[in-house]
Amino acid sequence: MVNRKELNPERSPRERFGQYVRAMRDERGWTQEELARRLGCSDAHISAVETGRRPATPQFARKLDRAFGTGDRLERQSQAARPAALLEGFPEYVGYEGRAAEIRLYEVGVIPGLLQTPEYASALGDSTVKRGVALREQADERVALIAQRQASLTRMPAPQVFVVLDESCLLRPIGDGTLMGAQFTRLLEFAERPNTVLQVAPFSIGVRRPMTLPVTVLTMPDRTLMSYAESANRGHLERESASVLPILGDYHQLQAESLPRAASLEMIRKLRKGTS
Repeated sequence: MVNRKELNPERSPRERFGQYVRAMRDERGWTQEELARRLGCSDAHISAVETGRRPATPQFARKLDRAFGTGDRLERQSQAARPAALLEGFPEYVGYEGRAAEIRLYEVGVIPGLLQTPEYASALGDSTVKRGVALREQADERVALIAQRQASLTRMPAPQVFVVLDESCLLRPIGDGTLMGAQFTRLLEFAERPNTVLQVAPFSIGVRRPMTLPVTVLTMPDRTLMSYAESANRGHLERESASVLPILGDYHQLQAESLPRAASLEMIRKLRKGTS
């Protein structure tokens, strides 16, 4: 066959998936054009999936399963071949977050998920799709997870939630003024809950800032501590209390250096007024 690319299934999950699709097609004696007709897509799309240049979406994998009569085998395999929607370590963290008695959160540059409006979360998701960082399904999965996490804050007994936002979270525009105005309103509403404390760490803290990267510290019902932090490629959940205690100490210092609650909310109100 002319220009038939040799696949290396060890090179990536995508190529492993593509090799399996090609083998199933060859067993039936179908050309790429014939499989494309059966699926209602272009033969170029079939080629891109088979060579690992394009990931198979769950919908496309289900069509393959129907065409090949393979149950849900290809749909399950496509999940392993797609980039992870969530950072490694984050799903495990979310499970602990949903049971924590206290949540201490410090964020830089972006409003944290627990405080985002659906529109703000969707705008961030749309950005990852446009930049090619995530698929549409992955962005939607992240937005849905944010809603689930926020719902867990209303459980009984409700967790105590302490949030320190770096000033950059408030000044970074996401979407238009209407979207940001609604987001500021959400922050003010969050701060009025009896189980929350919201503060802003202003730029003026300067060198007194004990933390420069986002971090979350959880206190579980049995009073054990754990922390969660992210790098560019993965999340790290630290369960050793001895390692978490210095982070907790830095968080307390950060709270002391940040604006008091009243001054923090006044800053947010002024910013909201500027969006109207």
